[in-house]
Amino acid sequence: MNIFIYDSFLNHKKYDRLLARLETRITDLGLNGKISRLSLTRNVNDTVRRELKAGAKTIIAVGNNKTIHQIINALAGSPAPLGIIPIGEKNNDIAKSLGIKSVDEACDVLSARLLARLDLGSAKQTHFLGNATIENQGTMINISNDYSIEATGKGLIHIFNLASPEIALPAQVKAAPDDGILELVIQAQINKNVFSKKDSQSIFKIQKVTVSNPKAKLILDGSASLTTPAEITVVKQCLNVIVGKNRNF
Repeated sequence: MNIFIYDSFLNHKKYDRLLARLETRITDLGLNGKISRLSLTRNVNDTVRRELKAGAKTIIAVGNNKTIHQIINALAGSPAPLGIIPIGEKNNDIAKSLGIKSVDEACDVLSARLLARLDLGSAKQTHFLGNATIENQGTMINISNDYSIEATGKGLIHIFNLASPEIALPAQVKAAPDDGILELVIQAQINKNVFSKKDSQSIFKIQKVTVSNPKAKLILDGSASLTTPAEITVVKQCLNVIVGKNRNF
């Protein structure tokens, strides 16, 4: 059975018409299943695990990056695939990276059911699908316990599992979420295009890195914040995802 998990922000009346259209399209494609609506009192982990125990075949995140982030942390390691239906233009770069740019396209992608087995990044027992970010200034970076870098200038440090269409990357950065590698990009300055100058970034392929900054939080998928120090690793091919043919990897 398909389980459609609606994020709590979709309880607002302004989404009623869009959701009605979505549900009609789902029915037309023969994808209908059970709808589970999240709320402030309804735990995502409990919801996903309960549905998996009841025999759910596909868990579909209806919402944005935050919705996806919450669900993958309950779904990782399960054979049941993750489907995604993005709602809204903002905070949906994960869906776009996976070749899912709209509600209509998401329905077609779900119907085609093209599966990919993807890696996840992990920090403090919390997974991320897209990227982890921390402020550059004052951050100490220890790469695979081999050497350390202290970032002193303004900017951001990104650890990519999946490249984002909203962050311009150097051409040599190929962040593929199925290669067992994370891409560490240290941005040294802020410009109109933050990666526009060759001397503005350092790039490393990593499997493990520790970041530490007493004054800044590590942000996962633009959704969850963690204190540091935090060790970031890659968990290889632990999530089945239904992807679009126009994905960026």
